[in-house]
Amino acid sequence: MEHLTLNDEVAAMGGGPQQQQQLPPQMFTTAAQLLDLTDKKLMVALRDGRKLIGVLRSWDQFANLVLQSTIERIFIPPTPSTPGYYADFPRGIFLVRGENVLLLGEIDLDKDDDVPEGYERGEPGMVQRLDKERKGREARRERVVKKRLAEEGFEGEGLGEALL
Repeated sequence: MEHLTLNDEVAAMGGGPQQQQQLPPQMFTTAAQLLDLTDKKLMVALRDGRKLIGVLRSWDQFANLVLQSTIERIFIPPTPSTPGYYADFPRGIFLVRGENVLLLGEIDLDKDDDVPEGYERGEPGMVQRLDKERKGREARRERVVKKRLAEEGFEGEGLGEALL
């Protein structure tokens, strides 16, 4: 595998040798971008909808993450008659498989203790109960949608026949 630097590109274009330069950070499009986030407090949104907040301690080439002092923050969206609620649940050290990360970002420590706009801190038991009810409603709705699609001739994921 050939190892190129910016100097090689300049020499190839007919320019003379220049002082050794480092590649700009935007050149890294792999898990190496996590280097700047190591030991910082992050919010990680997972594909299943969970939101984790913790300190990034380690990562690997697959973007698997090790978060320390992790909390899971559960949000209950506001309705026209009630405000939104959220609660934090301590999770400790958390290993996240890289393929499950939807989004991650550094938390501004100056705003860390601010209540999210449109939400109120709720009792953990109440927030868990409301979250379970919301997930139940979504599961029932999903079953109805799948049933209607099946009546129209559409197949759900994993329901197709394998032809050999």
